[in-house]
Amino acid sequence: MLTRILTAVVGITIGIIVLLFADTLIFNAVVAFLAVMIVYELLSNCDCMKYKIHSAVCFIFAAVLPFLIQFAEIKYVYIFSAVGILIMLVAFIAEHKNMSYEKLCFMIASTLMATVAMCCIVRMKNMDELHGVCYVIISLAAAWLSDGAAYFVGTFFGKHKLCPEISPKKTVEGAVGGVLVGALVLMAYIFGYQQVQAMRGYEFEVNYIVAAVVGIVCGLLSIVGDLTASLIKRQHNIKDFGKIMPGHGGVLDRFDSVLVVAPFITFMLEDIKLFY
Repeated sequence: MLTRILTAVVGITIGIIVLLFADTLIFNAVVAFLAVMIVYELLSNCDCMKYKIHSAVCFIFAAVLPFLIQFAEIKYVYIFSAVGILIMLVAFIAEHKNMSYEKLCFMIASTLMATVAMCCIVRMKNMDELHGVCYVIISLAAAWLSDGAAYFVGTFFGKHKLCPEISPKKTVEGAVGGVLVGALVLMAYIFGYQQVQAMRGYEFEVNYIVAAVVGIVCGLLSIVGDLTASLIKRQHNIKDFGKIMPGHGGVLDRFDSVLVVAPFITFMLEDIKLFY
């Protein structure tokens, strides 16, 4: 537990430093690094690293897209993606005796899912000059708060197993408590953010109905992301995706919920105003 807490403190500190440089390429570089690590953990744990050309394309895609999504027109993003898939198809034809179609599909799908989800963080940051960083914090907090709250609520009050065959420690009480506590803490953060910005001279209103919906829906989505990652680990007989974060595992072990939550918040913010 102590190792887990210390790692979390270090991670939060690094995260704050990165957010201070949100208007620089450092932010994109960190997102790209995380995307590459997530793809690496998926491919290495699912026995895909032996396909060298395909792996290289996946890593290049994950490293470049967080920059391309900000600085290039959308048509070039499509072209870049299409070229990457084309190279993987040609390589599949060349290696058809050693590679199954299922492996090809997994590599393409997992790379697209992880990278596009991480790029949603870049998209959120660029949505609004004033609130962009807040959107990023909300997306991360919405995923992590419910997960952390579910752990503690489940530890003290959990009695009914949620999905015992996938994640034996998760309980229904923990899931419900995690969603509710996560939503309440998220709304408290948004309220505090509004007050701080008001003191800086930026007056705006908050749609707390939207904030509550975001907190609850993201809490539910974080459960889906977490259980999906747990299922992948169980099917491949691994405890964690990596060891880069002591007490937490790999990058994907910490960002599994974010990969589901971040796209939802991004799409929602495109059409619904949280601040006005």
